[in-house]
Amino acid sequence: MPLTINGKTYYRTAEACRLVGISKNTFFRWVREKQFPDVRYRDKRGWRLFTDDEVNRLILEVNQLSIT
Repeated sequence: MPLTINGKTYYRTAEACRLVGISKNTFFRWVREKQFPDVRYRDKRGWRLFTDDEVNRLILEVNQLSIT
């Protein structure tokens, strides 16, 4: 369930990954390998909070074609 803080919607990692159709492990690997920038916001526990824009960027990354 998304969080609303000061009128803005945020998604936790599991929710964002489920929305775009990837595993959390895939997301963490992309961040570690610098294929996707880490999110800007975290809650007081240090958990990532994704904005709608960051979820949309993740969707674009997932749908990107690889031409070899």
